[in-house]
Amino acid sequence: MTKETTLRNLRDAEAADRFDLDSLARAFKADGAVVVRGLFTPEEVALAERGVEANLAKPGPYAAVASDLSDPGRFFEDFRNWQRIPEYATLASRSAAPAVAGALMGAQTVRLHHDHLLVKEAATRQPTPWHQDQPYYNIDGFQNVSLWAPLDPVPAESALKFVAGSHLGPWLMPRTFMSEEAKWFPPGSLEELPDIDAAPADRYRILNWALEPGDALMFHMLTLHASAGTTTRRRALSLRFVGDDVVHAPRPWKTSPDFPGLADELPAGAPLDHPLFPVVWTAADAH
Repeated sequence: MTKETTLRNLRDAEAADRFDLDSLARAFKADGAVVVRGLFTPEEVALAERGVEANLAKPGPYAAVASDLSDPGRFFEDFRNWQRIPEYATLASRSAAPAVAGALMGAQTVRLHHDHLLVKEAATRQPTPWHQDQPYYNIDGFQNVSLWAPLDPVPAESALKFVAGSHLGPWLMPRTFMSEEAKWFPPGSLEELPDIDAAPADRYRILNWALEPGDALMFHMLTLHASAGTTTRRRALSLRFVGDDVVHAPRPWKTSPDFPGLADELPAGAPLDHPLFPVVWTAADAH
């Protein structure tokens, strides 16, 4: 048994002791979103903070500002930095997160698809509109988990909110966040997003939790979610995990995040067996 396997066994045993994985998996299957209190230890939160500050000091090639100049705050995001920010790689592979993701998905193998930094500075008005994540990505398959972990206290009104059960489909047309312009998929190929905010109160069951650093939201990539602006600074790190049935789905457009040249190396329908998507947990390691 290698040192790395021993470390993973200890991590998985700790995850089983700290969390009711069966209850979380049942809720995830039914609702498509769960809150995992204390997923990251204080030491891991500090590690994430160091990584985020390094990321902010030196943004990567996929960084963007998702708010306009009239906004008194700023909504900054960046993608795919785990290869140059070791703190992200450590959290994705050596924390309890991939073991919990494996339990939620019922997967034998968990890969990291990408990391995503989202920072709303104080007084940012720009909301994150209702959307699903998966239509923006280059993957097909149902075994997936998006993890959203704040590094600052987040009141419920500024945290993500979810439409329970929406992960069961259908896929909905992705739109740009600021202009709400329909993009990518051909017109009429996907259903349009319903007006959730204008719907009767009993039409949708909305899930929403206040969060502290160390807590994490874990949700399916098809679960409809949104968030408002914020009066205080809100730093959040997302890790996107995929399981056994996820395959590469090259798109004829630029995905978010983009993986330039990947279609030349990984054909459509192929498992994500590629260095860009490292295995971070296996069921075999847990035994």
